[in-house]
Amino acid sequence: MHGHPSLPARHVRFKKQGLRRILGAALLGVISSSAFAFTDTLSAASPQTVYLQVGVGTFTNPPYIDGGQPANNTTINSVAVTVPSSAAGTGAAQAMTTNSTQTQSYWDNFIYCSVPGQVYIGGFYRTAGGSSAAAVVTATVPAALIDTTGDTIPFSKISWTSSGNLDTGSEPFPAGTFVNGAVQNVGSMASNTWDESCLTFSYVNNTLPPAGSFTGVVLYTLSAP
Repeated sequence: MHGHPSLPARHVRFKKQGLRRILGAALLGVISSSAFAFTDTLSAASPQTVYLQVGVGTFTNPPYIDGGQPANNTTINSVAVTVPSSAAGTGAAQAMTTNSTQTQSYWDNFIYCSVPGQVYIGGFYRTAGGSSAAAVVTATVPAALIDTTGDTIPFSKISWTSSGNLDTGSEPFPAGTFVNGAVQNVGSMASNTWDESCLTFSYVNNTLPPAGSFTGVVLYTLSAP
C-alpha cells in the first residue's frame, strides 16, 4: 500500500553525464492512507490494459481516481552527472540528476517524487476479469556507455535506490544496479494493481575513464501474461 494522504514501452537514456525515460505499452494503469510502499488495487474492467511510465508521462483529465486515462508521451528525459576532475576515479559516488519534471502521481495527483534527484516509475496492470500472473517490468541494458571516440564505461557503474514521499517498507521497483548487456527484471505488477516508486540514480566513480561525454540507452518494457 502507498502512503499518500487519505482522501504507466518507453526508453531511458543514460549519460555519464546519463538516463532517458520510458513509455507505456499497448494494452493499458492508486492509494490508501496507510504508509507503506506504493501499490493499490484496481477493479477489473475491460479491456485488459497495461501502462508504464518512467519520467514524464501524460494523462487526460487526471487523476486516475477521477476518471483520468493515460496517453502516449514522446518526451525523452535524461539523467546525467558531470564528474569534476578533482573527484574522477576516487570512488566517491556521484549523484545523477534528471531533466524530468514529473513529481506527482497520476493516481491522485499526490506529490510523490522530488526532482531533479528522483525519476518517477509507475503504472498499472488491469485485467478484464479475475486475477492472473503478474506483469513484469524489465530493462534491456547495453554493455556500456560510449563516447564519440569509442571509449566505454560499463553500465554496471550506474545503480539506483528506490523510495517515495511518505513510503515505508519494500518498493515495487526496488533498488538495483544495471547488469551489462542484459535483460534484467526491475519490478513487477500484480494483476489489477497500480504500482509506483521514485528512483535515485548514481554513478559509482571507482575507475578513471578518458574525459568525454558517455551515453547509452536502456529500454524498459512492461510485459503482461
